[in-house]
Amino acid sequence: MEKVTGRPVPDIRFFYMDVFTIAGRDIRALRHGMVGQPGWEIFGPWEYGDQVRDAILEAGQAYGIRQVGSRAYPTSCLESGWIPSPLPAIYVGEEMKGYRQWLSPKSYEAMASLGGSFYSDDITDYYLTPYELGYGPFVKFDHDFVGREALEKMADNPRRKKVTLVWNGEDIARVFGSLFHAGGDTAKYIDLPLANYSTLPYDKVLKGGKTVGISTYTGYTYNERAMVSLALIDVEHSEVGTELTLVWGEEGRGSSKPTVERHVQTEIRATVAPVPISEVARVAYRPPVSRRA
Repeated sequence: MEKVTGRPVPDIRFFYMDVFTIAGRDIRALRHGMVGQPGWEIFGPWEYGDQVRDAILEAGQAYGIRQVGSRAYPTSCLESGWIPSPLPAIYVGEEMKGYRQWLSPKSYEAMASLGGSFYSDDITDYYLTPYELGYGPFVKFDHDFVGREALEKMADNPRRKKVTLVWNGEDIARVFGSLFHAGGDTAKYIDLPLANYSTLPYDKVLKGGKTVGISTYTGYTYNERAMVSLALIDVEHSEVGTELTLVWGEEGRGSSKPTVERHVQTEIRATVAPVPISEVARVAYRPPVSRRA
């Protein structure tokens, strides 16, 4: 970045912004990072996109820069333990009615699709709390804010814990093998590197036949040589090394979503692993600083 900008990289605090000049164009930079590695999200006028990208790629040749494709980008979420798209908690209650009425039919909240083996008639069963998502350390009760009372009630008694699930390789091979058997339904296809086939994936996780959590984001990480997912598991079953079972696929041979082929559900063994699963992410990320909710 110093080579492409022609000046020392500014010391921007995490999730703060500054302006870089690349290829003679001023572009905004959000100080970010993935899997413990420092970086920036840069953005600006669309017409400068090719020029800026080409300048970055040219400057990076000396450092072995490679383009690996946009489909590889979301897998970094899996390694860093970040669930990027929890269901917006706006679908019930009078307080949010005005917002729901304001939304257009093409809004994210209106068009986002639910998918997976977890089913409930109560939309709030799909809601996730800040503590489940791993944002508990950022919640401070030294001031008033919307939702404080609800968060105070759950702060010291979390019901579920975020974990990484490592899927059993033999079971993954069995799912792919079903594609090559003549006759009968196949198991739900596992897309690589990211296996999400809906906007909001929710697969149920079992222990002894009982639902003990949900799996929300799934993909393959070459760095870990594993298919993994980010999950919210009941605390009593969330210890690293615990063996669980994930139900892959939808009921009734699949829903009507165009991304869902006819298939049968299957069970996949999974083992609880740390979150983040990447050691460098667990070690290198800064301890959370005091922030307002």
